[in-house]
Amino acid sequence: MTATIAGREYHVAAEDVQRVARQLDPEPIDVWFTMVDQRRFPPKQLVEALTGLDRADFNSHQARALLVRLGFPVERRRRAHSAAPLDSGPLGGAEARALAAYVGRWVAQDGLEVLYDADSPDEVARWLRRHRRRARVWLVPGTPAEVGSTSSEP
Repeated sequence: MTATIAGREYHVAAEDVQRVARQLDPEPIDVWFTMVDQRRFPPKQLVEALTGLDRADFNSHQARALLVRLGFPVERRRRAHSAAPLDSGPLGGAEARALAAYVGRWVAQDGLEVLYDADSPDEVARWLRRHRRRARVWLVPGTPAEVGSTSSEP
């Protein structure tokens, strides 16, 4: 696909975005994010790495539009939590759904949002320090036994 950003023409493909994303450490999400290989990135971070442009040379709308045209979902960060329960369990099951993709991984979690995930707590702590963020860091369990609870069957 051909895209024009900041008056320059770029020939890019979805594979280029995936290649660039594998080399990046995702930055904190302010408002918008896109998912690449189960990791959330700010759109401007990806487009900057993809094109070599300075982030001041293009706006968030241009970055989001490019990523959508390449087939990547772009979503707005949800800051408020729904008060209506959706299922049983803590927070109406919302937390379990938010963490389902991170079973067995160490995460930095702020409310229902996973800020970062990694193979070790040290990697998560380094990311938090580097980005001057605070969050709960823990290993997402996969079974009740890993949580330390027993089965709730009668």
